[in-house]
Amino acid sequence: MKERTIDYMLRTTWLAVNKMYNEEAVKFDSTMATGFALLSIDPEDGTPSTSLGPKMGMEATSLSRTLKSMEEKGLITRKPNPEDGRGVLIFLTDFGKEKREYSRERVLTFNNTIKEYVTEEKLKHFYEVSDTINELISNKKIYTKEPILK
Repeated sequence: MKERTIDYMLRTTWLAVNKMYNEEAVKFDSTMATGFALLSIDPEDGTPSTSLGPKMGMEATSLSRTLKSMEEKGLITRKPNPEDGRGVLIFLTDFGKEKREYSRERVLTFNNTIKEYVTEEKLKHFYEVSDTINELISNKKIYTKEPILK
């Protein structure tokens, strides 16, 4: 295909963002996945491990590896969930909260820089298009016989 397709633009843009975040994370002896996990864990109340995967869009195996690495680095601790004896809550350590702040600053820098170059109206359209794509995919309307509304 010679034309730029929507999926091509999404994939190449995400790969560029992923690479940028990983290049930044390595400066802090981290990875983008670790930074994303740090931002997804409630810094005060902790987060059930079972809700992290869906929240981050990660498969259980990848998430387990990321959490194990984070625990080994002293970023998180795991404690039994008092409301569900089978479950585990993930808590940030003080060191994890410190690293979380680095991740937060990087995300905000990225967002603020994009906002300097892209108008509010264009960002609104970007969010609308992204929401529509996610909705079509989650409702399995891409590869169906039903007509797709424009």
